[in-house]
Amino acid sequence: MSRYATITVIGRDKTGVVARVTNLLFDTRANIEALEEQVTRGQFSMTIQASWKATSFDEKALGQGLRALGRELGMEIKWWFTDPKRPQRMALMVTKEPHCLDAILAAVKSGKLKADIGCVIGNHRDLQAKAEKAGLPFHHVSWANRAKAEEKVLKILEKAEVDFVVLARFMKILSPNFVWRFKNKIINIHPSLLPSFPGPQPYRQAYEHGVKIAGVTAHFVSMHLDEGPIIAQESFRIKPGMTLKQIVATGQPLEAKALVNGIRLYLTRQLDVHWGVVKQV
Repeated sequence: MSRYATITVIGRDKTGVVARVTNLLFDTRANIEALEEQVTRGQFSMTIQASWKATSFDEKALGQGLRALGRELGMEIKWWFTDPKRPQRMALMVTKEPHCLDAILAAVKSGKLKADIGCVIGNHRDLQAKAEKAGLPFHHVSWANRAKAEEKVLKILEKAEVDFVVLARFMKILSPNFVWRFKNKIINIHPSLLPSFPGPQPYRQAYEHGVKIAGVTAHFVSMHLDEGPIIAQESFRIKPGMTLKQIVATGQPLEAKALVNGIRLYLTRQLDVHWGVVKQV
């Protein structure tokens, strides 16, 4: 038997952080299964997956060591224990539009997505009844102050022990401070064929530019708006005379389809992100 944990380290970049953390883990007889680190604009982020033989594992000593190291480095170090045999757990973040939430709930119920939903978080209450009818905890978080809202959401995600986050037409931009904590673990759906028409109102942009083929893109969220690695896309033809309302109505079912497909690929571990490009493996 083994114990498994995920450890995240966030803070201003400084020399020797990787060595200090890994040396502490080696001292606790950890086996480091995976390690990812990056520095963006002077901000350091690292995620480690580690395991220990249950017979020689001292959870209390690990916690004490990580807390002390975090204080010494002046960085945020968090850890949570995971069971590799349990299904992945996702959080869904929503605003008002229900079509992506509906598709995900149906895919989980049918077994198409083999994952648990830990919670639904909304910056409006429009989808609260739908989430609670499905037996899911719903958390309303006002986005009047983004920093406070993200701090609250991070606490909800930590308590729910989620492995990744899905933005099911969540209509707010997440800060780098939030995204750093879930590198390549936040999946979003954008209603255009990225890299075309990033930002707000992409259907309107497609309509006004007179494009003949439009579409939707499931992608990982990065620090740069709508520029994260692309996971899956769906497209449709814009017929002569189609109104903006008709274009939106045509695109929305494809948003749900592409998002569910992106989640499925993520869950089946068929994705690898290399130099900002998603490759199926």
